[in-house]
Amino acid sequence: MSAEGFHVHGPHDHEVEHAALSGDAFSGRIAVMTAIFATIGASFGYMGGATQNEALMFKNDSAIRRTEASDQWNFYQAKSSKQNLAELGAVLASTADAARYRSEVERYGKEKQAIMSKAQEFEKRSQEFEEKSEASMHVHHRWAQAMTLIQIAIALAAITLLTRSRGLQYIAYGVATVSIALGGLALAHI
Repeated sequence: MSAEGFHVHGPHDHEVEHAALSGDAFSGRIAVMTAIFATIGASFGYMGGATQNEALMFKNDSAIRRTEASDQWNFYQAKSSKQNLAELGAVLASTADAARYRSEVERYGKEKQAIMSKAQEFEKRSQEFEEKSEASMHVHHRWAQAMTLIQIAIALAAITLLTRSRGLQYIAYGVATVSIALGGLALAHI
C-alpha cells in the first residue's frame, strides 16, 4: 500500500483475494491449493539453496586438499633433488665423505616415502570431497527441478482460477504431484 492509500497488485492477487471473499467453493479450493503449492515451493527453494551451498563447501574442501597435495609433491621433488645431489656427491667424493653422502641418500629416500604418503592421503581426501560435491549438486538439481515444477503448478492454478477450467485444475494437481515426487527423491538423495 502506498502513502496515498492506493493498493496495487497483480491480476492473480486480485482473483485470489476475490475468491477468498466471494464464498465460491471452486475459487476457494484453488486459492487454498495455490497457498499450499507456494508453501511447498518455499521449502523446495530453501532446500535447493542449502544443498547448493553444501556442494560448494565440499568443492572448496576438495580444492584445499588438492593444494595441500601439490605442496607435498613439491616438497617431494625438492627432497628428490637433494637426494640426487647426495648421490652425485657419493660418486665424486673421497671414500671418507662418500659414506656421509650415502647416509644422506638413504635419509632423503625415507623422508620422500613419508612425504609421498601424505601427498597421496591429501589426494584421496580431495577426491572424496569432490565426490561429495557432485552428489550434493545432483540433489540440488533435483530440488531445482521440483521448484520449477511447483512454480508451473502455481501458474496453472492462476490460469485455472481465471478460466475456471477443471481440466487445468487436474493438470496443476498432476504437475504438483510430480514436483513433490522429485522433492521426495531429493530428500532421499536419489
